[in-house]
Amino acid sequence: MPLDNVLVTNDLPSVLEKYLTDHHYNKIAVIVDENTEKHCLPLVVDAIGDHWLFPIKSGELNKTLATCEALWEALTEMSFGRKDLVINLGGGVIGDMGGFVASTYKRGIDFINLPTTLLSQVDASIGGKLGIDFNGFKNHIGIFKDPKKVFVYPKFIETLSRRELYSGFAEVIKHGLIKDGQYWDSLAYQSFEEYDWEKIIAQSIGIKSEVVENDPYEGGERKILNFGHTLGHAVETFFLETDKKLLHGEAIVVGMICEAFLSQKFSSLKTQELHKITSFLKEKYTPKPIDTKHFEEIISLTSQDKKNQSGNVNYSLLKSIGSCGFNYVVPRQLVIDSLFYFNQAVK
Repeated sequence: MPLDNVLVTNDLPSVLEKYLTDHHYNKIAVIVDENTEKHCLPLVVDAIGDHWLFPIKSGELNKTLATCEALWEALTEMSFGRKDLVINLGGGVIGDMGGFVASTYKRGIDFINLPTTLLSQVDASIGGKLGIDFNGFKNHIGIFKDPKKVFVYPKFIETLSRRELYSGFAEVIKHGLIKDGQYWDSLAYQSFEEYDWEKIIAQSIGIKSEVVENDPYEGGERKILNFGHTLGHAVETFFLETDKKLLHGEAIVVGMICEAFLSQKFSSLKTQELHKITSFLKEKYTPKPIDTKHFEEIISLTSQDKKNQSGNVNYSLLKSIGSCGFNYVVPRQLVIDSLFYFNQAVK
């Protein structure tokens, strides 16, 4: 079941207008980027009514302390107080950063999320993780804080490019791999054009919500949501400063192929399951090999992963398709081998 603060709706304007009317906020700030201001704000602007618009630049490169400072300054200049509201209208970057800004401004003011990408609808807006990148490390500074409400509006994904849609779909695939083998099968045996996005969004929210409710602060089971992310985040961070930037989901695909290999070597994933996962991801995403000279730097970036304990890099690995464990400490050479496996698989 979805978390109490998450609502999937096909009538966002009416639902949002009622929520704002019922809660009587004095002032409302709406954080957007250039894409959501153009494509998404017109769909809800009448429901929001009077508000201050806080535009930021899109992209992971702008998920920084400097952007937070600009937002805190704007809230201060507009005399926002603790009876006011921030609305985050955007994808994962705006949801993470806007929530962090609201939660730390004057020790916290209310915020709600209107996630506009598939990635943020099924993953980033669910579970209360907020944060920003710092000194090149992804989500390095942050807190746990739930928004007052998350309104998921499937119509928003019609505004996405195919590349952005595929990026979000990587998290959908992960949900099936870690928790629901039948869900995975339903994804693996349909074409992209056949997917029922409303059904997929609801099912993925249900999977993530169940895991988060059982372990809200990532002390145990919630770590399975990081399958594909230990190496995936390292890959994403490495390429962020290059001219070959990867979207979050594209980097997580690399991570899932590598960590599926580790799951076969170090956990109980069967070889035929590894091949099935690799083949599916290769077909959907056509990822490119990584120059071997970058392997050491990518692996070194995993040392900053937030699941690490006692100096060990902890991986979440599949036991089988639909089941995942956590806190695996994998030998460094095997991690290097996983990157070689990735390169060989995607050639």
